[in-house]
Amino acid sequence: MAVKIRLKRMGAIRSPFYRVVVMDSRSKRDGRAIEEIGLYHPTREPSVIEIDSERAQYWLGVGAQPTEQVLALLKVTGDWQKHKGEAGAEGTLKAQPEKPTKKDLYEAAMAAAGKADDDYEKSGATTARKKAAKPAEAESAPAAEAAEQAPESASEPAAEAESAPSTEA
Repeated sequence: MAVKIRLKRMGAIRSPFYRVVVMDSRSKRDGRAIEEIGLYHPTREPSVIEIDSERAQYWLGVGAQPTEQVLALLKVTGDWQKHKGEAGAEGTLKAQPEKPTKKDLYEAAMAAAGKADDDYEKSGATTARKKAAKPAEAESAPAAEAAEQAPESASEPAAEAESAPSTEA
């Protein structure tokens, strides 16, 4: 049986990613694999190449032949140089930049929002902020309640006066 190390296409239309697999050479491109030994995401920047070096060395050692594309990936990771005993076994693989954590993103957004609030106050905006408006409404609320109660008390004697003549007649 001829064994090949090749790529198995995965992913949606126009957004492919591949698995580096060991397969019988007569099987379909996306058919059943003997073993999956790595990943390759060409659409990311820089491309993601993750190959299990130990398993790749084993399969190369027992005679599995890599395809041209996989051979290029093995050279980038340095596994081909290890197998052949050549210099440069460290490869030329670029490391992926670390993604910032959600906490770091949150803190950065909060810092930017705090800076934006300071800029707003310094700019001399013509309208009052909602935060500043709430205390003003709280102070004016008792005065408004007193004003509402005053006309009611004034209208009560008038109502009594109106009801009194009707009882006399």
